[in-house]
Parts: sequence; structure tokens; C-alpha cells
Amino acid sequence: MLNKVVLIGRLTRDPELRYTTNGTAVCRFSLAVNRRYNREQVDFIDVVAWRGLAENCANYLGKGRLAAVDGSIQVRSYEGQDGQKRKVTEVVADDVRFLDRGGTGGSEAKASFPNKPQKDQWDDLGTEVTMNDIDFVDSTEDDEIPF
Repeated sequence: MLNKVVLIGRLTRDPELRYTTNGTAVCRFSLAVNRRYNREQVDFIDVVAWRGLAENCANYLGKGRLAAVDGSIQVRSYEGQDGQKRKVTEVVADDVRFLDRGGTGGSEAKASFPNKPQKDQWDDLGTEVTMNDIDFVDSTEDDEIPF
């Protein structure tokens, strides 16, 4: 049997960091993930991270940040304050990767990370190269290649 989930999406809200009664860190956040074949449809998926991973997520993620989550699906039930039984489906993160540049999490992330993506060193990958783009070295001497 296999229970494996890999998601890439943007956080819909700032992560919430809490601690259990015995001091274990728990961080909850939600990812907006586009559907594979219809990019206009979005799924909002709840994610929970534990211990050191939870603290890292709370410190370095914020609303709008792009993240990859590797984990498993967990379904749990609980009784609400009104006595109604509730069922929750969430992804328990084993690993979270921060896929864009930005400041620290929380409200500071909004200030230091603009909504438009920053230029990446790989943005020009796949663009056409012309002879004018190449720097030629004029070698009139019979120097040996240095490698």
C-alpha cells in the first residue's frame, strides 16, 4: 500500500504555529494548487507539519509564497464544540521546499516578497542565441588551452 502526496502551490494564508501540551511544534497552512488539465480550477489543500519542519515553515513561509510539499494524506475525525462529529482530510508534510525567494514568514513576507515573480537565472533558458550574443576571443598566438 502506498500513501504519497507531492504538491506545488501557493500559501493561501500565513502559517499558524502552535505547540502541543508536551511542547511539540505544529504548523498548519493551506496551499492553492492548480488542476493539471484545467489551470483555472484550483484546489485548496490543508497541510500540517510537525516539530522542526513546523518551525521552519512558520519562520520562512507566508501568504502567497510558492512551496512544494511531500507527504501523505491523513483523515481524522473529531467532535466539535457543538457536539457534531467532523471529518478532516489533510496532508501531513514529510518535507517542505521553499520554491521562491522572499523574506521571513508572516506579515514580513508580504512586505519583502512582491506578488510578481523575481527574475531567475534560468529565465533565459531556451531562448534563441544569435552570433551577436557570443563573445569571440581573438587568439593570434598559439597558446595552449589552459585545461
